Amino acid sequence: MPSSRHTQNLFYAMLACACLVVLAVAGTATAASSRTGGAVFVPPPPPPQKAKVVNGLAIAPAGAPVRIKRVIAAGNRLIGKPYRYGGGHRPFSRALDSGYDCSGTVSYALYGGRFLSSPLPSGPMMNWARSGTGRWITVYAHSGHAYMVVAGLRLDTSMRDDPSRTGPGWSMRLRESGAFVPRHPLGY
Repeated sequence: MPSSRHTQNLFYAMLACACLVVLAVAGTATAASSRTGGAVFVPPPPPPQKAKVVNGLAIAPAGAPVRIKRVIAAGNRLIGKPYRYGGGHRPFSRALDSGYDCSGTVSYALYGGRFLSSPLPSGPMMNWARSGTGRWITVYAHSGHAYMVVAGLRLDTSMRDDPSRTGPGWSMRLRESGAFVPRHPLGY
């Protein structure tokens, strides 16, 4: 039968191994983050209340902040517009563009909530606002695509729920975001 000293030494050896495993996993995540420009998949935290999609339009939760309701309303104005490369990148005005690309869609919705004053291409969105996922809104961007999640709904021009349509659309389904850099406005 092992002595209590032997049992104690065995316990400390197992604890040290467990610590090394935790450090190794953390180091791998950090290395992956630096290799992908910080794009380690971290699912967004659930919003306090979730929006709904009815007939293709998003319905903001009653308790959502006013700026989030404005983002959703702006996104709704784009539903039915076709996808058009470069669409939505002229200066914002009352007149909508004839079509929208991914970053034009995200830019217009952010403009509606007073989070952005001029359109951004997807690459610069990788440095917009604050790093990480937000509570109410998260923009996901890489050099070739951008989309956003607002109150639990995805506003995107790809991976649409109805593949027969093009252009901006809301979805209750989220997408794998490991290749994207998540950004969010402070406090949201």
